[in-house]
Amino acid sequence: MLGTLDALFAATVFFVGGHFLLSSQTLRDPAVKFLGAQGFTTVYSLAMTGALLWLVVAYGAAPPVPVWYPPIELYWIPTVLNPVAAVLVVSGVTTRSPTMVGGDKRAAELGPEDPAPGILRITRHPFLWGAALWSLSHLCVNGDAASIVVFAGMLILSLGGMVHIDMKRQHQMGAGWGPIQLTTSLIPFAALIAGRTKMDWKGLGLWRPVAGLAVYAAVMHLHPWLIGVSALPPH
Repeated sequence: MLGTLDALFAATVFFVGGHFLLSSQTLRDPAVKFLGAQGFTTVYSLAMTGALLWLVVAYGAAPPVPVWYPPIELYWIPTVLNPVAAVLVVSGVTTRSPTMVGGDKRAAELGPEDPAPGILRITRHPFLWGAALWSLSHLCVNGDAASIVVFAGMLILSLGGMVHIDMKRQHQMGAGWGPIQLTTSLIPFAALIAGRTKMDWKGLGLWRPVAGLAVYAAVMHLHPWLIGVSALPPH
């Protein structure tokens, strides 16, 4: 049933919890045995796509219930965070990474001599950090109950997903996870600051940040038509 906050909360729990549950070793290992790796991936993708559609529809149908009114100063936070988030997302999806879907196989392709190219020197979870910054920025400027439920859920999924993926990769890869863990960090810049790695500017490339900023500019331009409100801070 749609049109209520309860329905939205249920959709959010299903989407966020479904990611953690279906990708947990306890459920995933027997499911892969039964369905095969490709079969499990198909079922997982269909389930999460359906959950996302349910979440989007439930969010659109949820009643406007104000919880708090963000001060005007907070509206500058998305302007600062979202360009960074866009660069992280674009860099993350265009870099072979051991923490993305099928990452245990990608790690073998990369090899121990260069287990973390490009953006992975900053953090081994660039996509999820981008999603976390995006969620946080929207929490700062949306004070209605529906938005709080959705964006808090996305923030939990993004931050919790990093820890969950690390635990899963360690289980799957064993000693092979060591070089990746040593030369990368969950917290951005931690491995660089500690001297455990050096920035790979060539692996990052100029085109990834440029493409990320182009995506950000396009979203800013289309935001009023897609969402119904401007993404620019109010004057």
